Amino acid sequence: MSQQLDSLPQLVAKFINNTQQNIFLTGKAGTGKTTFLKSITQHTHKSVIVAAPTGIAAINAGGVTLHSLFQLPFGAFVPDNNGLPQQTISTPINTPRTLLSSFQMHKNKRNMLKKMELLVIDEVSMLRADLLDAIDLILRSVRHQRDLPFGGVQVLFIGDLLQLPPVVKDDEWKTIGAYYPSVFFFHSQVLRQNPPLYVELEKIYRQSDDTFINLLNNLRNNIVTDADVKLLNKYYRPNYQQKSNEEIILLTTHNRIANDKNLKALRNIKEKSVFFKAEVIGDFSEHNYPTEAQLEFKKGAQVMFTKNDYSGEQKYFNGKIGTITRLHKDEIEVSFNNGDEPAIAEPYIWENKKYTVNKDSNEIEENIVGTFKQYPLKLAWAITVHKSQGLTFDKAIIDVQNAFAPGQIYVALSRLRSLDGLILTSPIPKEGLT
Repeated sequence: MSQQLDSLPQLVAKFINNTQQNIFLTGKAGTGKTTFLKSITQHTHKSVIVAAPTGIAAINAGGVTLHSLFQLPFGAFVPDNNGLPQQTISTPINTPRTLLSSFQMHKNKRNMLKKMELLVIDEVSMLRADLLDAIDLILRSVRHQRDLPFGGVQVLFIGDLLQLPPVVKDDEWKTIGAYYPSVFFFHSQVLRQNPPLYVELEKIYRQSDDTFINLLNNLRNNIVTDADVKLLNKYYRPNYQQKSNEEIILLTTHNRIANDKNLKALRNIKEKSVFFKAEVIGDFSEHNYPTEAQLEFKKGAQVMFTKNDYSGEQKYFNGKIGTITRLHKDEIEVSFNNGDEPAIAEPYIWENKKYTVNKDSNEIEENIVGTFKQYPLKLAWAITVHKSQGLTFDKAIIDVQNAFAPGQIYVALSRLRSLDGLILTSPIPKEGLT
């Protein structure tokens, strides 16, 4: 009887639990990176902390921001104490000396970082190289392990580098560019000296059509062919007009375009508005709200669920689009055109977490310091590509002619299950895909 081989995620989990090696876990959109993150944090025996570069990413990952975890000052970081060039800059520049000399961390927080065995950083495509070097410096200092990368903490990096990139200002890059080949995290000095194990998840769960998968792979790898462009442009519909009840969403590049589209469509519905105000308790920054603090809906509005059905009945999932068919101040019913049973939306509680060391057990504990309770719904005639990360759509209108960030077109297309659900608002030239 042959022994069944473990799947790649299972092997990676075993590797994390039995070694100290840093790992970069990547993969195309739809390969299960988020599922793996949730599984490893729930089942590892190690003291783990989850963090992300931005507030929204941290809330979605069930963690904290890197800036708050390590009490990092805002601004850039250069790994050099020899002084900065004499130039005018509009943002602060920190050095190892200035960072550590001004660094003040409560004893409990220091103990927490000392107890931490595994640091998971999600959405690593947005993590800057200089920020990671600053984190490395702080961990070496706090843990009194100055010769070990990250002070001996194992780091699991998760993300797709061909999605949303780090943000760096031009004047910042004029200074830190002398130390880094690029702003991406893997060009930090700590990782250039200590490269992580590279693991790529390859099995795609979102798409099953080989033609679409191959096109996405070519787009992701910057090897788009004329045949790929020709195939995509078959879905160009120059005179297409989005209807209010067809459960198809517009993916666009700017918040203004998405907001205007949603507001206009809502105003065109001749029904009474019902408002739903979020219940915010404790420490939950407005900048990190996972959805609107006040939702305005009408019967007949097209909406999208922003969380999976946690009841276990699987009546909806993150990204499922439907139409409000019954609406009261304490009930929202959403129906679907595909024949699925209507779903009653239930308020969802998002948690803002912080980590501390339990004085009795001497182990790291998660502490919920704030909650945000709101219906996991949003108007869904339009959404930005940025906010669509992690979502799955059966049908989408894609408007990316003004794409301003590398990876936006790939992210937009990879939200779809198949090409059958694609509508392009403008033809895409080959140079627009690279």
